[in-house]
Amino acid sequence: MTPQQRIERLETDIRQFQIEYEKFFNGGRTLPPEDLQEKLRVEVRALRNITLRSLADSWRLGQVEARLASYSELFGRRLRLQEEGRGPAVPVVQRHPSLDPHQGIDCADLVEPEAAEALYRGLTGGRPGGPDFDLDSFKGYLQRQVEAIRSRTGCTGVRFRLEREGDGMKLKARPIKDPRPAKQSPGSSLSSRKE
Repeated sequence: MTPQQRIERLETDIRQFQIEYEKFFNGGRTLPPEDLQEKLRVEVRALRNITLRSLADSWRLGQVEARLASYSELFGRRLRLQEEGRGPAVPVVQRHPSLDPHQGIDCADLVEPEAAEALYRGLTGGRPGGPDFDLDSFKGYLQRQVEAIRSRTGCTGVRFRLEREGDGMKLKARPIKDPRPAKQSPGSSLSSRKE
């Protein structure tokens, strides 16, 4: 690989380094990309140790080296401020717990698309075109149930759960006061039977 190609690759890697650090600061990565940073430093040192034939290549390498130093200093400062508690914290990315419609899925104000999809798949058995309703209308049904049950009971949310009944599944809903399991109370149901 020629020095020009190595400098071009280094420029691409520095752009990737910037992207990876931004991912870290925005919560998309759990650790800063220090391994990539060290790899870039080693490559810059290796290029500095070879004799570049062109003044343009030498100037270009200097620009790339300055950009790497600038990003390293900027990200290092942001990291120190964050560790000292003086900068913005890295957002914690909330992962959805596995949604099990048979154990129960809690819905508060709005029914999340993942929750509606898990309940829909459980109710229909994953068969496309099985029931007389689609996912969007099912989500609307769930939302109306949440609003009706909350206004009727004053609860903080609704737990939807699927139960096997005969050869189909039945959707049960019950009000909940908090995320912990509450005592069984009557709710609404929607049935889907196999044909």
